[in-house]
Amino acid sequence: MYFSILLFAIAIIVKIFYIQIKEGAELTALAQTQELRAFNLEANRGNILAADGSLLATSVPVFEVRMDVASPNIPDKYFLDNLDELSGGLAKILRSKSKREFKSYLLKNRKKGKRYVLLGRKVQYEQLKEIKKLPILKRGKHRGGLISIQTPKRVFPFGELAARTIGYENKSEKYFVGLEGAYSDILTGKDGKLVMRRINHGDWIPIHDENEVEPVDGNDIVTTIDINIQDIAENALFRQLLHNKAFQGCAVVMEVQTGHIKAIANLRYDSTDRKYKETYNYAIGASIEPGSTFKLANMLVALEDDKFKLTDSIITGVGFAVINGIQVQDVHKIGNGRVTIRDVFEYSSNVGMAKLITSAYDNEAAKYVDGLYDMSLNQPLGLEIIGEGQPFIKHPEKSKSWWGTSLTVMSFGYEVKQTPLQTLSYFNAIANDGKMVKPVLVTEVRTGDACKERFGTEVINKKIASQETIDTVKSLLEGVVKRGTARRAFYGTPYKVAGKTGTAKIVKDGRYTRDYNASFVGYFPADDPKYTCIVAINKPTEEGYYGGVVAAPTFREIADKIYSTSLVLDLKYETKYGRADEPVRNNPVNYSDLKDIYSSLDINTVDYLHNDPWAIAQLNNETIELESVEFSSHHIPNVKGMNAKDAVYLLENMGVKTKLSGRGTVKSQSIKAGTQLRKGQTINLKLAAY
Repeated sequence: MYFSILLFAIAIIVKIFYIQIKEGAELTALAQTQELRAFNLEANRGNILAADGSLLATSVPVFEVRMDVASPNIPDKYFLDNLDELSGGLAKILRSKSKREFKSYLLKNRKKGKRYVLLGRKVQYEQLKEIKKLPILKRGKHRGGLISIQTPKRVFPFGELAARTIGYENKSEKYFVGLEGAYSDILTGKDGKLVMRRINHGDWIPIHDENEVEPVDGNDIVTTIDINIQDIAENALFRQLLHNKAFQGCAVVMEVQTGHIKAIANLRYDSTDRKYKETYNYAIGASIEPGSTFKLANMLVALEDDKFKLTDSIITGVGFAVINGIQVQDVHKIGNGRVTIRDVFEYSSNVGMAKLITSAYDNEAAKYVDGLYDMSLNQPLGLEIIGEGQPFIKHPEKSKSWWGTSLTVMSFGYEVKQTPLQTLSYFNAIANDGKMVKPVLVTEVRTGDACKERFGTEVINKKIASQETIDTVKSLLEGVVKRGTARRAFYGTPYKVAGKTGTAKIVKDGRYTRDYNASFVGYFPADDPKYTCIVAINKPTEEGYYGGVVAAPTFREIADKIYSTSLVLDLKYETKYGRADEPVRNNPVNYSDLKDIYSSLDINTVDYLHNDPWAIAQLNNETIELESVEFSSHHIPNVKGMNAKDAVYLLENMGVKTKLSGRGTVKSQSIKAGTQLRKGQTINLKLAAY
């Protein structure tokens, strides 16, 4: 036994020498790599900005704060003398423990020899500045034991505003939502490196005060979102959803010529939290049967093919008919049962539209669908945001689901699918004189204040129909608001609106339910379109379910507030007197008329006038201010955009004769603004088409 033990001891000694001589250098290097390690420092993610530069999403620094409480550089007496004040300060700043709890916590960990004691996670920068002033910790890292590690935290200054469109990303679970997901590569920066050393208890502590490699922040993106319009849209949508106890809905406002999305609101009822939240992008992701808003597409195709004239008449009878074996019904009887094609559209007659389309295309169904395809209605918009719903317009020669009744039901918006944003895009094409543009959500990429990349407007379809057809359907859309299904919602507006109501039953498990989608889509002001807007309400359960009753009032509220805060919708005029270096933001209006407009909208104003006949409206921190406008008595004024009455009154009081052509507002003047005025001269004013 003794001999065996002796041999074992000799073997151990031999192994020690072998390790020391043969393996020593390799094992020493390995030990060093185990003691030191480079950790990633996450870079700040780029900002997402509104159109005016306001922050929609940004990264702010938060800190994990620890203390080397057992550091040999902190003498026992100094530690105990300052422990009470240090504990009280931490309790006041961090509020995670009481003064007594912090005191006990620090004392216990010092006795245990802990070198990496957690004081607080997600500590704000302002809190860290206060912590650095506390006793002991104010001596810094080496003499006071203060350790802080910075990490970025994503914050949203406007809370839930456009939350689903702004989105988020979760790389570990492969979720890429909204703009955060679509522009992740641009927003993501380059991580830095921080070398840390392992100490007792397996904790890691930074070995240098500075990072080894500094992180590089991501680029910013500038969106088209207008904070004020977004707020208007969200609040109007919320009130209507609440009022009608609807399940979900959306409201989108788009700039006609550019396709810039100025607002996109999506709200859905969360039964767990019992409130409406931005949890699903209904406007972009929901492919739904549009109902009667699709009648616009039918009219475009039929008018392009010269199938009928608006003055033609058709029998709708009592508002009920069996067409191609399917029962078709109107909400109520229209007129005496014989109506014009214009009436069919403006009063949204399902019977009339079904008769028109089936009689025109019963033997040419493929031609009808090809006409829809020619307008790009079967193509997705190609948005950067992931999750766009696919449009569905079946073809009789290509689809197995084409039935004998398909043409009939497609005439009033069933057996076809579009997202609310896709519907808005082709209505926007009408407002844009036939040019369909891709909706734009991001205009540029920035590095700091420098523009790195700019995104322009992309044209999807240069001309979806002839100008004659476009002008014709414009008159139909205006008629819907003047005389048709939306007349009550828009009664008394100080500006013109054009649009179409839509109501469609919702399919579930292959069967139509008693639930509805209600919508209204259109543009304003109709005589010079600036914005298009769609409001879609899903499953309203109170006070009706028709588009004219549920969705149109929300559109009206949004349009009223946009109109009232920019009056003439940011139309640009040459100058007060014609000089290009003095832009006039809003066109002068007769003061009494201007007051009447705001009074009719129940909007209070602040006046800065003193017996002045002409005024402009300016928005200043959500307050409408009326300011006086003076005109030179020696120069021809700029009257573009003024209504005929105001323009004539102004010019003739200056001794200038006027001749008018057309109706509406002044579009051009024969004598350039700023020209020397001569008494008795005549100026020709061309007015916009009414």
